[in-house]
Amino acid sequence: MTEHERQPSAAPDQSVGRQAAAGVLWLTVQKWAVRLSGLVTIAVLTRFLSPEDFGVVAAASTVLPFFYLLADLGFAAYIVQVDRADRRLLSTAFWFSCVAGVVLSVAVVGAAPLFGLVFGSGDVVPVLQVLALAVLITALSSVPTAILRREMRFRTLAVQGTVASVTAQVVAVAMTLTGAGVWALVGQVLTVQTATGLLAWTAARWWPGFTFSRTQFTVMARYGGQVLGVECVAVCRQWAETAIISVGLGLAALGYLNIAQRLVQIVQELTGAALLPVTMVAFAKIRDSAERLREAYLRALRMTYAILAPPLTLLAVAAPLILPLVFGAGWEESVPVARILALAGIMVVGATLDHGLFYGLGRPGRWFVYALVIDALTVAVTALTVRWGLVGVATGFLVVAAVATASRWFLVARLLRAQPRALAGPFGFLAAAVPVGAAAGWVVMTATAGLPPIVRVGLTGITILAAYAGVTVLLARSVITDIAGYLPGRDRPDYFPRHSRTSYLPRHTRTGRVSILVNSMEHS
Repeated sequence: MTEHERQPSAAPDQSVGRQAAAGVLWLTVQKWAVRLSGLVTIAVLTRFLSPEDFGVVAAASTVLPFFYLLADLGFAAYIVQVDRADRRLLSTAFWFSCVAGVVLSVAVVGAAPLFGLVFGSGDVVPVLQVLALAVLITALSSVPTAILRREMRFRTLAVQGTVASVTAQVVAVAMTLTGAGVWALVGQVLTVQTATGLLAWTAARWWPGFTFSRTQFTVMARYGGQVLGVECVAVCRQWAETAIISVGLGLAALGYLNIAQRLVQIVQELTGAALLPVTMVAFAKIRDSAERLREAYLRALRMTYAILAPPLTLLAVAAPLILPLVFGAGWEESVPVARILALAGIMVVGATLDHGLFYGLGRPGRWFVYALVIDALTVAVTALTVRWGLVGVATGFLVVAAVATASRWFLVARLLRAQPRALAGPFGFLAAAVPVGAAAGWVVMTATAGLPPIVRVGLTGITILAAYAGVTVLLARSVITDIAGYLPGRDRPDYFPRHSRTSYLPRHTRTGRVSILVNSMEHS
């Protein structure tokens, strides 16, 4: 009997809440480590490789994510929070992923010439054919990675991700210095996938059996299809937006919008990307207690607002300074767009938490409907506002963000059996903190006009953070206690019950539907 077949027998020393907080911290540290080391690598590679080399790999890489999803079909998500992940279930998911990985890898190789025609470059074909190996590697490692997430071993996942990324960057630099050209970038992609997979297998300490359950396969496929639907909706929305903007405003405008979006995404990734994989597991573990779930959600929502809003406020204020520092000169038209998108990001800062809640409680179908409606609204608003240029499009995104936020209050309230006003209450903190923080930051940025840009950004950020702290003390002092309570060595009230690493929802609380989780895209 393996560790994953045993029933829980003893409570661990740490609560789920402590594990969740530590998981967010570790995954955030990983993001920063990978980003910083990646900047050094890019600085080297750009001196030896041409823009065409980067473009070829970027074009080929856009094809792969959808095949990754098909190879897994949401089975890894199912494993993360199903009541009992025995050897038969894990083996069923593994053998399906193996077969799907092989079939899809061959499909990528065969379809590569077609994608070459789509991208208008024959250079994409051999690169995509080699990168097809990444689909197989990802499929083979999906089950052990899901096991690690199920056990909330986020520290292990963070260390593995950092080691794999740094190793891949070393390989890319070494291949570049030997004259490998574009294949250095291909080697980087394959190395990070291979290293991550090997490390996951080593840490999971699991081996598949030669068993396959048609019944479990059917259940996993049914719910995995809903997860895949969410991803497909997101992809279709992105394609539609790209087509509308490129046709209506031109490729140059699309480039300016893309740069603004990337800057906002970088801020979000370095501050809040760790929330989704952690909160999905944490909420799944406490779903048997409605009261504790509500308290835990509201506590997490207040802390999310307090922690993630200041960096986006800084971007909204200091975009004229930050954009040239990050991307260089010539991107002035992206500044107002980045400012508006940053405000939209603040508006939907709780979307990642809600995403984790719906998937943690086994309601991917509801999140699919929400994503479908909001994404369709986004496309429609983009089509209407494109006539007013990029600023009009970005303003449309802001309006949709407001609608999405308000709608989630009602959706989450119904899920948690709470009043919508109780969920809207924490948003009042943003309504007060954002104007105060932005005004204080703007004053400092204006007053320091003679200083170097990097210094001005730093002083502006410190001022905004101080303003947020002041508003928090006045309006939401409990948030400071909550955050401090999750720091190492501090005691704090625990709204999360204590479980062992393999403790999940008791059978008597199920309603006939099996919950699933997935590390998918954030929908706002």
